[in-house]
Amino acid sequence: MIRCVGLKKHYLMGDQTVRALDGIDVDIAENELVAILGASGSGKSTLMNVLGCLDRPTEGEYWLDGDNVACLNDDQLAECRNRRIGFVFQDFNLLSLRTALENVEVPLFYSGDQQSERKARASLQRVGLSDRMQHFPNQLSGGQSQRVAIARALVTEPAIILADEPTGNLDSVTGGEIMDLFLGLHKQGMTLIIVTHDQEVADYCPRQIRLRDGLVLEDRRS
Repeated sequence: MIRCVGLKKHYLMGDQTVRALDGIDVDIAENELVAILGASGSGKSTLMNVLGCLDRPTEGEYWLDGDNVACLNDDQLAECRNRRIGFVFQDFNLLSLRTALENVEVPLFYSGDQQSERKARASLQRVGLSDRMQHFPNQLSGGQSQRVAIARALVTEPAIILADEPTGNLDSVTGGEIMDLFLGLHKQGMTLIIVTHDQEVADYCPRQIRLRDGLVLEDRRS
């Protein structure tokens, strides 16, 4: 499903070149559950941005389901993000004045989907929040808020879920519940990529790709 060949991302900072990614070769198959692991500055967030079509590589190829994403224009990248990729972030990124149901509907507004409410309800039921649909974010716990964010990522039926430090704002028990939810989605056939610095989170994943200095240090399967 994903193939990266010689992937590089360099930034100019003054007269210095920062090599955030310096030649990544990696393949990720359909229905894999993968952790991208590394310390701050390892390149993991940059790689997530490239995989999520939020940024383009400086060099190299990124193939997503047969398309070379590095060659897409801005409109094509936006369509790719909306249709193929679901995002889950550490800070949940929920709209405070919208209910859980309305937050989950948001990605469907851009496509003009006439069944947005039905799909949003089904997505919230999928993550165990059928009794919280009309609650606002300030009425939800951290774990419930992250479940809303996961439901929002799922509602467009993407090929891939990208999760950036999804347990970073949660206590260990709630974080474990969120990871168990991801395991359940994986068993249902979802492809999930989890970006983390936390080894305990990474250990939930059958495959761990460890980065250091913009390179793959280790690619291990359990």
